[in-house]
Amino acid sequence: MTTDATSLLAGRVALVTGAGRRVGRAIAVALGACRMRVVVHYNGSAGEAAETARLVEAAGGSATLEQADLTDVRAAEQLVDRVGTAQPELFALINSAAMMRRTPVGETAAHDWDEMFALNVRAPYFLVQRAAPLLRAAKGIVVNIADLAAYETWPAYVPHAMTKAAVVQMTRGLAHALAPEIRVNGVAPGVVLLPEGWGEADAERLRSTTPLRRLGAPEDVAGAVVYLLQAGYVTGEVLIVDGGRHVRT
Repeated sequence: MTTDATSLLAGRVALVTGAGRRVGRAIAVALGACRMRVVVHYNGSAGEAAETARLVEAAGGSATLEQADLTDVRAAEQLVDRVGTAQPELFALINSAAMMRRTPVGETAAHDWDEMFALNVRAPYFLVQRAAPLLRAAKGIVVNIADLAAYETWPAYVPHAMTKAAVVQMTRGLAHALAPEIRVNGVAPGVVLLPEGWGEADAERLRSTTPLRRLGAPEDVAGAVVYLLQAGYVTGEVLIVDGGRHVRT
């Protein structure tokens, strides 16, 4: 991590939701490398979250663990309350927790719809709402993790794409509503990890149709988050990190 990032962010508190695995873990570790104090949120992945905390500390930061089922609004609010009591100088809220389910049209179940919207859309909104006084006091920032699906049409993932389109609009709206004290930005990753159940043939197809001719990595998303934490004159922006897929003709 750059010296500039470390000097700006060292000692600041960040809450990263869904930090037990995948992209959330990479973000938490990157913030640890900036010597931040990282609150590692998880729901069911206690062992993986403990490993994330170990990696954060190995990178140079400090870590605490917090469990909450964010599909329950009250549990989400209580998470923020616990963080605020322990570390009231909350500077960054990174909304990474999400679920992605294959739901072809004609096969979508109501419970899949409800659970995806509850975690992907409702949870980050109410987390931000609850955390706003803390973030305002710290002149802090929110970073929402969206998805390239917000900008493309994926026939087998229409509800998922709808949730991520909502995250993009939420980011824009909150940036306006919470300015000037709180900046709100987002990152929309392309293929940085294959969806569960996808294989090498899928990976090769994606590589061949990506302008940079390679897949990304969770660390690419983490780097974008670190940039946005430092970018003091950027708000309402969703940074697409996709190897150029969104500019294909």
